[in-house]
Order: sequence, then C-alpha cells, then structure tokens
Amino acid sequence: MSAVSSAAERAATDNPLRGILMSLAATTVFAASDTTAKYLTASMPVIEIIWIRYAIFVLFAGLLARPAGPHALWPRSPALQLLRGLCVVGSAVLFVFGTRSMQIAQASTISFISPLLITVLSIPLLGEVVGVRRWAATAAGMLGVVIVARPGTGGFQPAALFGVASSACWALALVITRKMATTERSSTTLMWTACSGAIVLTVLLPFVVVPPSLPHLLLALVVGVLASAGQWLVVLAHRLAPASVLAPFSYSQLIWATFAGWLVFGNLPDEWTLVGAAIIIASGLYTAHRERVRARDARGRPAGAGAPTREA
Repeated sequence: MSAVSSAAERAATDNPLRGILMSLAATTVFAASDTTAKYLTASMPVIEIIWIRYAIFVLFAGLLARPAGPHALWPRSPALQLLRGLCVVGSAVLFVFGTRSMQIAQASTISFISPLLITVLSIPLLGEVVGVRRWAATAAGMLGVVIVARPGTGGFQPAALFGVASSACWALALVITRKMATTERSSTTLMWTACSGAIVLTVLLPFVVVPPSLPHLLLALVVGVLASAGQWLVVLAHRLAPASVLAPFSYSQLIWATFAGWLVFGNLPDEWTLVGAAIIIASGLYTAHRERVRARDARGRPAGAGAPTREA
C-alpha cells in the first residue's frame, strides 16, 4: 500500500469529534465500573470481583481475535506479553484494593499519574531522552499525589499506596505495549492480556472465594461488561482521533468518579484532593503536549537523521 493511499485511508477514518465523544463515553463507563466494584468490595473479595470481570474480558477478547484466526494468537514476544498481562491484572487488583478504603475520586486521581510514570520508565526501557521540562512536569505530578495522599498527616490513607502501585503497573504495561507496537497485533495482545490475567486469578480464587448472592453476582457481571466496553470505546476513539487530541478528555473521568462517589456513597473530595487533582491534571496535560511536540518533530526530521540528543 502506498503512502498516498495510507494517508487517504487515514483521512477517511479521522473524525476527531466522534473520537472525543467515544473517549468521553469511555471515561463515563470506567467511572461506573470502578464505583460498582468499590460497592461490591463490602461483600465480595477483590480477587473474586476481578475474576468475574476477567471472565467477561476473555470472552470479549476472543470475539475480537476471532476474525484473525488461531494462527494470529501466537505472539512474537511471549515473555513481554506475559509480563504485560501480569502488569494489567496487577493494576486492576491493586486499584480495587485501594478503593475499599478510599473515596473513588481520590483513587481515580492517583491513577492519573500513570502518564508521568511512563516518562520515567521510557528512559531505561525504550531509550528515550527526557528533557528538563518533562522532568519538571513529572515532579509536579508526584507533588500532586503527595497532596492527595498527605503522608505524615492525620488525613493519610495507606490505601493510597495501592493506587500508586496500580498506576506503576499500568504505566509499565503501556511502555511494554509501545515496545511491541510494531511487531504484535492488537488482538493478539488483548487475548494474551485477558488469558494470562484470568489464569493468575483462577489460581488465587479458591483461597478467597465466597458464594455471592444473585444481586451481587449480577453487579459483578456488570463490572466486567462495563470495563470491557470501556476498553473497546478507547480503541474506537483512538481509531478516530490522535492520542494527543484525546488525552485532555480522559481527565473527565475524575468528574464522573466524583459524581458517582457522591451519588452512591455520599462522598465528596476535600479541598486538598481537588488541589492535588488540579496539579496532576496540569502536569499530565503538559506531558501530553510535549509528547505531541516530540512526535511532530520526529515526523519533520529528515530520513536518516538520528534522534535528538536532548529534548527542547
């Protein structure tokens, strides 16, 4: 396929407005899924909730992988695929553990440090060069997390550490995804992520399983459907619009999470959580801006020119 025809296809599928709407829908769905999962932690073990969620995830991934055929499911990098799968399931489990003792708005706020952690991890794992501006944005984002968690004060919640660990797992998963982007099919990655996580959870399930009531089982299935639907909406959104366009709208999840936390649990974030959230959002948006600048500069660099030795 020629570069001209590829550009024409891309132009035909580009629809930023629809992409933004898909992204906003995804954040709403994720907030509903997270809130429902938090509600279930009062009566069901976290591992059991996530296991049911992954059962839906495996079915969803299987449907997406079906058109490619069985031959497409074997990856070129099995070790990286397994590591990514462990990171994703670890992120999900740790996040829900964190929500048991935290407001959903706080937990969601801390989860948005993942883009900043990607900046740190991209240096040793991808060989990227990070300049002073992105380091400053990363430091500011970490300050925002400290403000939300407030260690050393009466308002500190140890559950915030689960949120940080969850974000670190997710950031590592995304860096691995970048590393495999040019060699692996997205359907292959999705299937391996779903199956590896499901296997880990199945091994752990007998140690914690509690027979759920029918209403709780149905709610757990809703969590799985919502989480899988959210992932699919993200995929659709990124087919319609560039990631740099969609990045600012992902932070709307904090609005929906705050509303859901108030509606279901009667919780509203305090002023320090709002201040920390504002700092994390600002640093994340600046990091997304720098990524867009770097990508634009890379496209404009003449063929054969090496990567810049230092970010502007």
